[in-house]
Amino acid sequence: MNGEITTAGAAGLLQMLREGKTTPADARAVFAERARELSRLNALVCEINDADGCGAEDGALFGVPVVHKDIFCQRGQKTTCASKMLANFVSPYDSAVVEKCRAAGMHCIARANMDEFAMGSSGENSAFGACKNPWDEARVSGGSSSGSAAAVAARIAPLATGTDTGGSIRQPAAFCGVCGIKPTYGRVSRWGLVAFASGFDQAGVFAASAEDCALGLSAIAGFDERDSTSLDVPGEDFSAGLEMPLRGLRIGKPKEFFDGGLDDGVAALLEDAFSEMQKAGAKIVEVSLPSARYAVAAYYILTCAEASSNLARYDGVRYGLRAENAEDIAALYEQSRAEGFGAEVKRRILAGAFVLSYGYRDAYYRRAMRARKRIAEEFARAFRECDIIAGPTTPTTAFAIGEISDPVQMYLQDIYTVPVSLAGLPAMSVPCGFAKKMPAGMQFIAPALEEKKLLAAAHQYQKQTDWHTRVPPLTPPIKDGGGETNNKKNIPPPVKDGGGTVNNKKNTPPPSLMGGDGGGKQ
Repeated sequence: MNGEITTAGAAGLLQMLREGKTTPADARAVFAERARELSRLNALVCEINDADGCGAEDGALFGVPVVHKDIFCQRGQKTTCASKMLANFVSPYDSAVVEKCRAAGMHCIARANMDEFAMGSSGENSAFGACKNPWDEARVSGGSSSGSAAAVAARIAPLATGTDTGGSIRQPAAFCGVCGIKPTYGRVSRWGLVAFASGFDQAGVFAASAEDCALGLSAIAGFDERDSTSLDVPGEDFSAGLEMPLRGLRIGKPKEFFDGGLDDGVAALLEDAFSEMQKAGAKIVEVSLPSARYAVAAYYILTCAEASSNLARYDGVRYGLRAENAEDIAALYEQSRAEGFGAEVKRRILAGAFVLSYGYRDAYYRRAMRARKRIAEEFARAFRECDIIAGPTTPTTAFAIGEISDPVQMYLQDIYTVPVSLAGLPAMSVPCGFAKKMPAGMQFIAPALEEKKLLAAAHQYQKQTDWHTRVPPLTPPIKDGGGETNNKKNIPPPVKDGGGTVNNKKNTPPPSLMGGDGGGKQ
């Protein structure tokens, strides 16, 4: 029964609950036990007890466990953003996303690890240490929503929340072989979400399938008057349109996403995916997004500028860690920020302050804003020729922990996801196969507020394939009664280097608050 519960997904678990095959308390206990068994992944930063995590009994998803990214304020829980700066902050209120999850009946079992203040593409920029990829623990799980993606992949929870600023849901979803959806900017309230870049941050969900993503998004979407960026559109039942067929659907294939820089193995998987969709009746049309090559530069200029403004409040006086023994107020600011922020956060604050400084605003910030507008216009033109766009989520599969030290190379991991964020469009990553024994993702992109079309295309593709059902080769395995589940055929062996040993000794992360291995500090 334990194996059935952990592999059923949100929709399957709901069915089991309605049929009386399990109870919310039993399901919660099973997932909590699995979280403790797999604490070495460092996916979670704390466990939530029953009293703090219970949802409304009349909710549509009553009894379904969820993991929240450690960026959503949650009443009575530490909300650290994986930063020393907020190490002791206990939120007095729930964010809008946590409120809605409670109202839907979901039970929060834990909070997920992440890149500090959501700044990163690997999950390595965390005060709790790097989150490991469940498919190969020597590799990263992506970022910044690393723990959320890893938790769903490892079947620690059927649903997890995350945030996507430039790909922070879609990229880790691709690396971990799960589904992750970023809705239209403003579709989900940002109230109570600790800001990185307010003009880009958007909450979304992770799940094993598009069907489960539809359930999760239905629970959290909707207008919120407390959020000035919230779109005044009603919530929807995104599950209602899942059976929309692929036949007749025009799927755009952006030629710039396939021109160069894409791993050959990932490219081959995408070609197979296009073939599968064609067999189902979809029409593949080539579209062009010529300004996409400017997206990474424009994105990092704009988001760093917003980050430098948003994080200015953490000065040791109003918010966050306060340095001891500072001689004066200037020293207090400097020491508090030096001690509280990690290297990547400092880098982005400095870059943001530079591009907004006198004499450079026109040269950088305003040009980036023009590029953003042009990219949005090119997407609008492309959608006149197609219904949705499909392409790679990431240029490669997950890389080794510690492999990329050059910040620019790390930023280029977002090359296919940031154009969507600049345009404010909905997009999701779905598993499309394995390259070099690691999962790869295909990204679906839709016009604004067309999440139903996006989810339907993904669901219909998943009816043609079984990549989303694959389970990582974790120890301990998923148990069913007294034995292992029959998932051996779906398990590629861990990627090895050289003589056959995983090479991550020097990169072993410190333990999370859930346990874990290793030691020391980041």
